[in-house]
Amino acid sequence: MEKIPVGVLGATGMIGQHFVQILANHPWFTITALAASERSAGRPYGEACEWVLSSDMPESVRDIPVRECRPDLPCRIVFSALPAAVAGPVEEEFARAGYIVSSNARAHRMEPDVPLLVPEINPDHLDVITDQQQRRGWKGFIVTNPNCSTAIMTIALKPLMDRFGLEKVMVVTMQALSGAGYRGVPSLRILDNVIPYISGEEEKLESETLKILGRLQKKPDGDSQFVPAPLVVSAQCNRVATRDGHLEAVSVQLGRQASREEVVEALREFRGLPQELGLPSAPVPPVIVREEIDRPQPLLDRNAGQGMSVVVGRVRECPVLDYKFVLLGHNAIRGAAGAAVLNAEMLVARGLVR
Repeated sequence: MEKIPVGVLGATGMIGQHFVQILANHPWFTITALAASERSAGRPYGEACEWVLSSDMPESVRDIPVRECRPDLPCRIVFSALPAAVAGPVEEEFARAGYIVSSNARAHRMEPDVPLLVPEINPDHLDVITDQQQRRGWKGFIVTNPNCSTAIMTIALKPLMDRFGLEKVMVVTMQALSGAGYRGVPSLRILDNVIPYISGEEEKLESETLKILGRLQKKPDGDSQFVPAPLVVSAQCNRVATRDGHLEAVSVQLGRQASREEVVEALREFRGLPQELGLPSAPVPPVIVREEIDRPQPLLDRNAGQGMSVVVGRVRECPVLDYKFVLLGHNAIRGAAGAAVLNAEMLVARGLVR
């Protein structure tokens, strides 16, 4: 197939760099536009961007001129790594002008006509795009991916919900520094420390999970609406001194009794539509279960499935709820840039990119 031209908004930031790294050799997409703030515009990307990832900046993007985030970019899809404070109106401007926006920002996640997409879980939520375009008069549209911790956790919850039902979830996160951005946490705050608060994070886990695991239903007037999943989520979020990889301690109450072997089997056998379609960024398997007593660990497991798999370990009975386990995912890949790229691949597979 002929490669689809794509752009990155917020391309000089850390998540923007992850987008560039993932897209540089993508089999379906080719980078034709990089956009950032006014102070970066007009300069070659290699000069404007302070590259902070461990691998080198791809040679193919070094000479691309950085442009402002305006809807005159030579591409069909834009991936948004914009800060939340500016993402809302900018993404709307692009969608209005006919661009497909695959966003990592939180601005539109909980809006009633915007899919909050995890392709293994809720690809049918893309059906709401027609309503979005009709209500807003847009030629394009916006699709979002969840908060990083939510994206990782829901992939492990989905097979349990499908197999046994799910009633209650309690989660304590230990979130990596990169989740706050490259300069997000001063070193003297986090060294020899754990910060037991991340602004807005617990609320996102508790609300976004219900939308993702919920269903899309038609109303009598023909419009669609999201019906939240009938479960309760309680979250406590902490910032810890790891570079990448969010670790989450999860306890669940199931809808029916199940043995530990059945729970592990459900996790290991889980496959979603991206795996069935063989999408380029879809990990196989999406959930990896480890039996070692001390796994998963961020240093050892965050890059599983090229950073797109969720690793689950320490699956055991819970004396308060039914089962508890520890899960890990790469927050900047599965929880951010990689998730948005997989979302765009699903849009192509569903015929929504013309």
